[in-house]
Amino acid sequence: MKNVGEARETPTGTHEELATGERSTRNRVARSILDHGPSTVAELAGRLGLTQAAVRRHLDALAADDIVQAREQRVYGARTRGRPAKVFALTACGRDAFDQSYDQLAVDALRWIAEREGGDEAVAAFARARIAAQAATYRAAVEGVEPERRAEALARALTADGYAAAARGAPLPQQGEQLCQHHCPVAHVAERFPQLCEAETEFFAELLGTHVQRLATIAHGDGVCTTFIPKISKSDKIDNSDKSDQSHHVSTAGRNPA
Repeated sequence: MKNVGEARETPTGTHEELATGERSTRNRVARSILDHGPSTVAELAGRLGLTQAAVRRHLDALAADDIVQAREQRVYGARTRGRPAKVFALTACGRDAFDQSYDQLAVDALRWIAEREGGDEAVAAFARARIAAQAATYRAAVEGVEPERRAEALARALTADGYAAAARGAPLPQQGEQLCQHHCPVAHVAERFPQLCEAETEFFAELLGTHVQRLATIAHGDGVCTTFIPKISKSDKIDNSDKSDQSHHVSTAGRNPA
């Protein structure tokens, strides 16, 4: 990752050492947003052990470099009184700082597939094949786990693959969990080819053995890819015996159908 900066609360040392320290802490601030999603100043200060004043100073510098941007906190579920808190999220430039990817090559390859091999359906077939090639690791992580722990197990497996994922309880009155992916290595490609997101959502439903609903995606401008997983009872079992039609498991309703 290219340096996006760091902070010392009580500066000492040479100018060069201070500059290095500033970059290091600034990197930590940006990395914390990557790992945990859009964050308030207070949340960042708590995670990093800095004062809120120091965090604001680094956020100002990151914003000036187009690494982060301030936005109103998105609220899923029932809203509480008062104005939503301001959170800081990575910009596209900020995500690029963490990625050493071949986005344009991937986009060109998928465009070639679409033009030469059958349009959007060919891209969708590629997306499903890509997920299938990665499926074994995720199945091993989830199968045999108690139903109420499957989302957590899937989040750990996704994190190991660079998605910085976490599972948490969904806001009331919803009954279930939200699977949050704070990073997407293929976000720029998925922006052009939503079939990648659709195939992933279908796979989550098949893997977890329940209906899921994609609420938001990084590819469509949200700070986090968020998937709602309804509460799974202990009597539910994962059944992968028939993968021919998963349409009854998957919902892509909402603001971001991908």
